Amino acid sequence: MNSEDVSRMKQRFQIVGNCPELNRAIDVAIQVAPTDLSVLITGESGSGKENIPKIIHANSLRKSKQYIAVNCGSIPEGTVDSELFGHEKGAFTGAVNERKGYFDEADGGTIFLDEVAELPMATQARLLRVLETGEFIKVGSSKVEKTDVRIVAATNVDLPAAIEQGRFREDLFYRLNTIPVKVPPLRERGLDILLLFRKFAADCSEKYHVPALQLDDDAKQMLMAYHWPGNVRQLKNITEQMSIMAPQRIVSASELAAYLPDRRESMLPVAMGGGASQSHSFENEREILYKVLFDLRRDVTDLKERLSSMSPQQSRPSQSQQPVSIITTQPGVDTPVHIQQNNADDDIQDTEVYVEETLSLDEVEKDMIKRALAKHNGRRKNAAKDLNISERTLYRKIKEYNLE
Repeated sequence: MNSEDVSRMKQRFQIVGNCPELNRAIDVAIQVAPTDLSVLITGESGSGKENIPKIIHANSLRKSKQYIAVNCGSIPEGTVDSELFGHEKGAFTGAVNERKGYFDEADGGTIFLDEVAELPMATQARLLRVLETGEFIKVGSSKVEKTDVRIVAATNVDLPAAIEQGRFREDLFYRLNTIPVKVPPLRERGLDILLLFRKFAADCSEKYHVPALQLDDDAKQMLMAYHWPGNVRQLKNITEQMSIMAPQRIVSASELAAYLPDRRESMLPVAMGGGASQSHSFENEREILYKVLFDLRRDVTDLKERLSSMSPQQSRPSQSQQPVSIITTQPGVDTPVHIQQNNADDDIQDTEVYVEETLSLDEVEKDMIKRALAKHNGRRKNAAKDLNISERTLYRKIKEYNLE
């Protein structure tokens, strides 16, 4: 890694941070820039993916040509083909003039397709043709046009999962993913969080003519422990809010907490890992227990399916095997978890997992799904991601538990 080149790109594009994963992403962008290989940038929303294609274009042989950034998720499905590839006059209602598309405008340069997973399947097929042959056809035309563009794409979607669900073309994925670049989420960037806060506070101070915010030690620890679901974009937004609204220029942890939405939920991963926060409520611990049981049920189901697929000789337990009974508790929770597995001579008995107080795993699973759906206002895609299961599994569980 050429640290001087990386530092120069950070300074040029105002990228703050020294996280090794971030430096690696910038270094890969610099190395791949002189080629015409397609690049796929992955990372959570708000993590700063838009800086990578700018670095690639600035260090490429196409830097004197046009750079166009397109947010595929913001274009209505009915007009996306026209936006990308252009249209002929009269091609559809409202097409009063011929129009060039982005691929025509960016000829010789670079086009950045942000949120590429939001493209309709038909448009994905058109994009694949551009990648393979450099050819496209305007909407309402039969004439094949040529373009010479470098394509850089980005997404916050798990594309392999989208392929499995039939929402993204596998062949397009491999064409885009020639060079993968991963931008780390803010919560994994350590001290970069404080550096970014300091930068945003200084920017607000200059912009709004107010003294720059500072954090006391406890507030710094809270900022570092927060989960940051909105990543850098969320940190910037919160810093701007506090710069205007905070009564004191040195912010305490209690004052900071008022600006961190759903702080308690976002601290759960820290609590599970034994991190900085040691004071969590009973409700937090119960949430953790529910999550553990939810994952345990899935593992048990997988194990049963594997055992059921084995031959009778393989699956028959030996005479020396004895029933296994395990009792465990979660710290801070008085509710013990009892896991019991019985072996039989002819059958594989169901593994019984239950929580005392007649709290069955079915009830736990149903409750976790209801909580996730309520948390995300019924958005199943987000709920499935939160539960770490596929959307298909979530749909099946919703039907099974009559949660429509």
